[in-house]
Amino acid sequence: MLRAFLRTTAARARSRTPRSVPDDDVLLDAPDDRLAPALVAAARGDYAPAAGLLSTTREHAEWEHRDRYATRLAAFARSRAEWLDTWRATAPDDPDALLIAARLAVHRRWDSPARAELLRQLVPAVVGAAEISGPDPVPWRTALDAARGARAGHAEFERLWAQAVRRSAHHYGCHVAALQYLAASSPGAHGECLDFAETAAQDAPEDALVRALPLRAAFTCLTTTAAVRTYRRRLDAAADRAIALSAAHPAADPWTAELRNLLAYVLLRLGRWQDAAEQLRLTGPYVTSFPWERDTDDPLGHFLQARADVRAEARARAPGHPPRGRAERSAPGDH
Repeated sequence: MLRAFLRTTAARARSRTPRSVPDDDVLLDAPDDRLAPALVAAARGDYAPAAGLLSTTREHAEWEHRDRYATRLAAFARSRAEWLDTWRATAPDDPDALLIAARLAVHRRWDSPARAELLRQLVPAVVGAAEISGPDPVPWRTALDAARGARAGHAEFERLWAQAVRRSAHHYGCHVAALQYLAASSPGAHGECLDFAETAAQDAPEDALVRALPLRAAFTCLTTTAAVRTYRRRLDAAADRAIALSAAHPAADPWTAELRNLLAYVLLRLGRWQDAAEQLRLTGPYVTSFPWERDTDDPLGHFLQARADVRAEARARAPGHPPRGRAERSAPGDH
């Protein structure tokens, strides 16, 4: 973990204006400057930096950061939970420790063949923890995920959703959870998923992360070629909206890495090579497992292959080859 942290710092210094990052310098799921020290300390059994980080996000209502940090810390605790056990024993009512513990509990049950039943038993405890969390919407995101895994009915999910949006009308994580629930409960309802995402994006402030929700909905549409053909105009509009959001952030920014990785993936599936190449450039050295982990256990390898495909396409379109504009996009497919 410390070695990864040092590599992250060095790569960030080299890539303020990224051009072509060598394969060996690409970092998978690299933490940002705030999360990295907390992970390093947790690896040593010290929970204090993680507690301080989450307390700061709660006190300053940094809900998007809080959600992302909680997810990463819970994922780390799946293999190294000693620091969390010590934290909970020391401060059993700490809302930040309860948040990590609830998310870890959902993660541990998610991969079980008995997931629905196990999560059904867990939902009351997760919801109970969310109900005492005050204005914090992040525990409700965990509750929404647990309800989705438990195959909760629409009425129950809508009750939890109402609690989440009452606390933060534009929280990206809660909207992603609702979008995933909609997609899972109605696998062919691509139009409904796009409707929900587009409405959420239109109502959000210009700089809100939830404005990228249509891109996430577009990702769900890419599971079937028929959906791509039917909703192609809306998928392109979702990508264009995400491109504008990406442009508002600096290049080689670890915070925007997931957005840009997802955007590059969607653009490649839509055959928009030039736009995808620009997003791959802007990611700098920062690769995220999502979405490259789809259909593979080697997300980094998938990313590197996609980047190599883009470079090969660029060489093919060099002078002497007829250029293709957006009107001549290639057919969607895996890259």
